[in-house]
Amino acid sequence: MTLKEKVEKALDSVRPHLQADGGNVELVDVSNDGIVKVKLTGACGGCPMAAMTLQHSVTNAIKQSVPEVKEIRTA
Repeated sequence: MTLKEKVEKALDSVRPHLQADGGNVELVDVSNDGIVKVKLTGACGGCPMAAMTLQHSVTNAIKQSVPEVKEIRTA
């Protein structure tokens, strides 16, 4: 399984929670050096809590499932 596939699988674990609130997360890029770029979409894109969602839900899911990821950034 590629690094990108592992990250997508990790994101799949948080997507139902985001979708329940009318949002989602999109994987934009995974670099060879372990930097992941994601974008919150739908209701999450303009939500005042988006930074917290990204930091807690998305980042934790990726780092727990894919320890080789060094950093998660927003695109």
